[in-house]
Amino acid sequence: MPPFTPRHGKQGLAYISTTAAGTLSLAKLSSWSLDLSTDTVEVTSFGDPNKTYVQGLKDLKGQISGFWNSDSDDIFDAADSSTGCVIQLYPCDMDLDTYWIGPAWLTASINVDVNDAVKITGNFVARGAWTHVP
Repeated sequence: MPPFTPRHGKQGLAYISTTAAGTLSLAKLSSWSLDLSTDTVEVTSFGDPNKTYVQGLKDLKGQISGFWNSDSDDIFDAADSSTGCVIQLYPCDMDLDTYWIGPAWLTASINVDVNDAVKITGNFVARGAWTHVP
């Protein structure tokens, strides 16, 4: 097994389309997260030595965030799309062969504060099957 090589998040990338069939374009973001939690259902019976569970479906969802770019409304266009969007997430641009990609429903918000930069945030949920390319 090769040695573990930590990576810095400063090289992460996110691409977003503004429609389900649209072209992916690089989003000017500063943060993204992806939650790949799986549903579990408790099936503990009398006499079991501990609680037991069965696994259900993956509940893929996440968040993107960054600073507002007055030259691009892509995140808001994607959120307004009636067909959803496609999101592609890279943890590090040093290894562009590792990413997650899939169709999503996106919501977007903007936060303006007199003492801070204008920030945007988007929350997304899967609109279909996602792929992880290791």
